[in-house]
Amino acid sequence: MIPNRLHSFLLLPLLWAGGCISTFGQATISVKEKTDLKATPPPDSLTTPPGESTLGESTPKSLTFSASTDQRFVFFRDTRNEAGRPTPVSVYGIRAGFLFPARRPRPALGTSRGQSASFKAGAGFYFLNQTLNQPGLLPGETESVKRYLRIATVYYERYLYRHGPFEVSLPIELGYGHSRYERTGGAEEEVARGVFIPLGVGISGAYHFPDIRWFKPFHWFGLYILVGQRFILKKDLPDSQINYGGFYISAGPSFFLESLTGDLKAWSQKRKKRRSR
Repeated sequence: MIPNRLHSFLLLPLLWAGGCISTFGQATISVKEKTDLKATPPPDSLTTPPGESTLGESTPKSLTFSASTDQRFVFFRDTRNEAGRPTPVSVYGIRAGFLFPARRPRPALGTSRGQSASFKAGAGFYFLNQTLNQPGLLPGETESVKRYLRIATVYYERYLYRHGPFEVSLPIELGYGHSRYERTGGAEEEVARGVFIPLGVGISGAYHFPDIRWFKPFHWFGLYILVGQRFILKKDLPDSQINYGGFYISAGPSFFLESLTGDLKAWSQKRKKRRSR
């Protein structure tokens, strides 16, 4: 009896030690095992890095300033040659605005010189000094007159296509104009003045020159063309035969300020990265 009890008593510590070893081994294996569970939070404004959209497309952090000169050849309805055909009149101006990035994906829009934009909006100013050799345009005037036009406009230009060096857009502009008329005879004398409101719609296209490694500013320039129609919502002199409505066209070389500002931003970012290293 005693040997059997002693034998049973000695087996208990061995069984307990084996259970501990087995338990310790199971715990170690469960910790080292790899699982397939991963935390995937939804892409929202808190988890998306700044400057990166939820679709993975790069978006600009700020608006891009743009400005350019604008010389247009306008076919006013009151300016005609001896055969009665409209003749072009040069109207000089400048306009400035901002490029606004697209909030929603638009397949026709890419980036032009690394800049993404859905539309452009801003303001412009135009002026014209012209001698009218046709008498009778103003009521009660039989002599030729000279007119001075000053026009301030606001415009909205939506891009239809924008990839690489090519751009196609639809500009719409609304203006506020002031006119003044003087006699061209011996003594210059003001004979009339007024206020008119023009509305213009058109289509424009642009081509940016390609990059040249040894001359970076080359792509700041390019070619630009604009065709449109101007409507007069309010005439300056209702009783006169003067009308500023008509077809207009602008074509020739152009300077793209947004390309210059885009390069300046890229250079400043590179400098910041170099300093932070």
